[in-house]
Amino acid sequence: MPAPTAKSRSRSARPGQSPQPPDANRIRPGDIRISEVICQILRINTVEKKTAGTQDTLLIRIRTDTGLEGIGEADASPEILKAIIDAPFSHNIACGLRKLLIGLNPLETDLIWEKLYRSTLYFGRRAVGIAAMAGIDMALWDIKGKFYCQPIHRLLGGKRHDSLPAYASILFGKDGRRTKEIAERWRAAGYRAIKFGWEPMGQSEALDIELVAGAREGAGPDCTLLIDAGCVWDSRTALSRANRFKDFDIGWLEEPLSPDDIDGYVWLRDRSPVPIAAGEGECGRAAFRPWIDRHALDIYQVDLARNGFTDAMYIRQRVEEIGARLCNHCYKTPISVAACLHWLSTHKSAFLFEDCVEDSALRHELTHERLQAVDGMITVPDGPGLGITLNEDFVQAHLVSESRA
Repeated sequence: MPAPTAKSRSRSARPGQSPQPPDANRIRPGDIRISEVICQILRINTVEKKTAGTQDTLLIRIRTDTGLEGIGEADASPEILKAIIDAPFSHNIACGLRKLLIGLNPLETDLIWEKLYRSTLYFGRRAVGIAAMAGIDMALWDIKGKFYCQPIHRLLGGKRHDSLPAYASILFGKDGRRTKEIAERWRAAGYRAIKFGWEPMGQSEALDIELVAGAREGAGPDCTLLIDAGCVWDSRTALSRANRFKDFDIGWLEEPLSPDDIDGYVWLRDRSPVPIAAGEGECGRAAFRPWIDRHALDIYQVDLARNGFTDAMYIRQRVEEIGARLCNHCYKTPISVAACLHWLSTHKSAFLFEDCVEDSALRHELTHERLQAVDGMITVPDGPGLGITLNEDFVQAHLVSESRA
């Protein structure tokens, strides 16, 4: 019986399995081409007014003429991201991403990033255009891993950690009492680190302190407590809060200032009694470069759904050079979780992983694999590519719109 073709082998995967790579004797790396780019907007039934990326997403699926499919996602408004991919050719530096991708070799991730970057100069260099590219890049690396039958972390140079300590990432309660109850829940679930963030912090000094006091009381004295302010203060107010929060032994103060105020971050980091973290909203190496060059932070937080593997590896190397610390940002679906695990596991000094614990079906049911910490530790996937498989029934049940070509 003749060996199966790449297409037949890739389609034979069962739910919960990664597609098999093509037969190396039948398909050479130079022969594979992108044949289809699919954008699917997914949304849960009830969307609340809160700062949470687990309520909708843009699922990006890139297919090749060999039958392999790579998946990725980007973190911004799904409709805006989809428009950037779907847009037709306008001129040489303003072109939709799908138009640029068809016919390219998906294994040539550096060349593709450079082509997309050059051809979208008029889309902006540090915002949603780069986020859309990041989702594409994630899917391309998934294809590359499946083609070579290797996990992405190995293609990035090799993982240094089989698992990572995870912190439960969740929003504040409406007051100190409710925040205390939430902390108790996740401490009981086995997490030894918890982060609270965003609203209602920033309304008053009294409420800010009440929220942090409640978080510490619920977490207990031996749990790492992290506080995400959500970009609510000026630099002097942030320094005052840092001095007050120091009494609660917080591990870091995240995004106390507007991300536009790099001068303020430099000023604050030089004076703060607690470590300062930020970076989740930054898209690409150009956005991170001034932060790194000016040593503006203690902890740099990189979101793979806004940077992709190609730029995230550059950022990782630059942060390592200045002796600062890295952590992922991830408040989305298992696709981003898997991507962040592959990337962060290659960092020798990785010390914490952000594990979103939002009670959302999109966070927990989009893939057959459940990527969540157990007893405070989260395991790095070892399957080909991202090492995850989509739950197609879930995709169809939550599909809002779709485009392909």
